[in-house]
Amino acid sequence: MMRHAILALNAGSSSIKFGLYDLEPSAELQLVSRGTLDLGNAPRLSVKAADGTVQCDRPLAGDARNAGIDALLDWIESELGGRKLVSAGHRIVHGGRDFVEPVRLTPHVIEALDRLTPLAPLHQPRSLAPIRTLAALRPDLPQVGCFDTAFHQTIDPIVSRFALPRKYDAEGIRRYGFHGLSYEYVAGRLKEISPALATKRTIVAHLGNGASLCAMRDGRSVDTTMSFSALDGLVMGTRCGAIDPGVLLYFVLERGIAGEALQHMLYEESGLLGISGISGDMRTLQASDDPHAREAVDLFAFRAAREVAALANT
Repeated sequence: MMRHAILALNAGSSSIKFGLYDLEPSAELQLVSRGTLDLGNAPRLSVKAADGTVQCDRPLAGDARNAGIDALLDWIESELGGRKLVSAGHRIVHGGRDFVEPVRLTPHVIEALDRLTPLAPLHQPRSLAPIRTLAALRPDLPQVGCFDTAFHQTIDPIVSRFALPRKYDAEGIRRYGFHGLSYEYVAGRLKEISPALATKRTIVAHLGNGASLCAMRDGRSVDTTMSFSALDGLVMGTRCGAIDPGVLLYFVLERGIAGEALQHMLYEESGLLGISGISGDMRTLQASDDPHAREAVDLFAFRAAREVAALANT
């Protein structure tokens, strides 16, 4: 009997992580394989079975992103016989005000999501790229988008609003929050593990190169450290975190640093990397004897502790 399978993709800056799941008759998902499409200097397709057995590890030729998706589809069809790919699901960083639930990714929806790129200039294009590639390679394959911002739709308007003229809030300039799919998973698992604890006030940390905290009550988001963009909040690997807007005005008006140059500095040259001058990787900094590395680690810890204390009052 032909099994139905679903492909889940999470696109990052230099790789696409994926999982292939069998859709059981009970409608439950069973992990079959997971892996990575490395899109860096040495493009590669790496796949492991659910038990960790290596199933595929081979280099990719041609345009990495397009060739990677094509190679993955070919591998599924040739190596995992007896399965029909019936849908693909994607993590999308920004859903704006309109996309607060999983949605079928039609050309109209993709165009609307593309218009949100100014709100997530580094992340949104990476989210949409594999969607477009899959649509070109398999136009018959239904694709669904799930949004990192959606989990935070439960945040009260008082919390999500900036103290700016009201017209800007109506135009979508507000606190959205990110890492929502991660927080939604944690909330679900907490409810499974400890239903009583899941109803309490909880603070959850998503700590990686991009980092944030989320305050939950009864499994729902009530506040989070990231806001309008994925720049806000904690000190991150290469992102600045919360910063006085006056600093940005100074850069623009007095130093002539604006536009793409300012964006690059805030997203790519700041955070742990900017403070240490060594690396944006916490492991590297903790292993270093350089005093600037120690300062970067200490600042990260201080800011994280301060944000936890603030969220504890929500």
